[in-house]
Amino acid sequence: MFQSYLNIFVIFILMFLGYFLSFKQWFSNHTADTFSKIVLNLGLPCSMFINITSKFTKEAFLSLFSGMIIPLLSMSCTFAISLLISKTQLVRATRQGIFVTMFTCSNTIFIGLPINLAIFGEKAVPYVLLYYIVNTSLFWTFGVFQIAKDSPYYQQATLNFHPLIFFKKLFSPALLGFIIGLVWIFLQWPTFPSLVTLGNHLGNLTTPLSMFAIGIMLYYQGIQNLKINREMLLVLLGRFILSPFIVWLCAQWIQVPKLMLLVFIVQSAMPVQNSVPILARNYQADEQFAASTMSLSVFIYLFYIPLLLVLLPHL
Repeated sequence: MFQSYLNIFVIFILMFLGYFLSFKQWFSNHTADTFSKIVLNLGLPCSMFINITSKFTKEAFLSLFSGMIIPLLSMSCTFAISLLISKTQLVRATRQGIFVTMFTCSNTIFIGLPINLAIFGEKAVPYVLLYYIVNTSLFWTFGVFQIAKDSPYYQQATLNFHPLIFFKKLFSPALLGFIIGLVWIFLQWPTFPSLVTLGNHLGNLTTPLSMFAIGIMLYYQGIQNLKINREMLLVLLGRFILSPFIVWLCAQWIQVPKLMLLVFIVQSAMPVQNSVPILARNYQADEQFAASTMSLSVFIYLFYIPLLLVLLPHL
């Protein structure tokens, strides 16, 4: 548990370091744009490729594939519920896409992987990546589409729709890195040490640059934006209560190994996906709301994780 707290504190430190360096004028508002491009176009694709090719073999992936039904079903249910809530007066029209994405998708790698390793050990890694596959696929398809809909230029883009533009947005660099990783293990191609080293170096940029970018956003938007509002509370409800409850509910009908279920519950109850504020910035959506809610979810997680650890043995 102590190591889990350290992992969370490290993320906090990186975020507030970005904030502090902005205060010291090391970073400008445009620096966040540069960091965002590096993360989205280099860091995330390499991170996904390395994680898939280093943690999976073709046989291991196929043997665990049936276990993906629970995260797929539970996240689909959560996504549907968030869509219904977003259409009510509880959520502003300009935040509906970001709200749906944050309500549904969790931080399964940068926080999820170290937390699960701290709780369950190395034997949890295959199950962590199973949930990660579903979460990542949903986030970089439906999630990105929902965030893009919040853009003030969305209607104009819809009128000028072209299939090539649509597929370019759909197959983002991050999703392509994930797909290439799957193809790589299915074709059983070797991963050369120099390629892995390069991928690790670029992938390791993702978390610090993401947190720096969020810290920069918070500084230039003002720390007062961390004040809790109704939409933030609804996102926290989805992340920390509804999502793990739906996973547990699915497991009452779909039998899976106990460890797999516990890992899925922990993965479903993670803070908001840390790429949401960066994407909101890229699509000129409500980045203020995205960054504030993501930061708040990480902060609340510090107090939430002890409760979850107490409940896990009784599930």
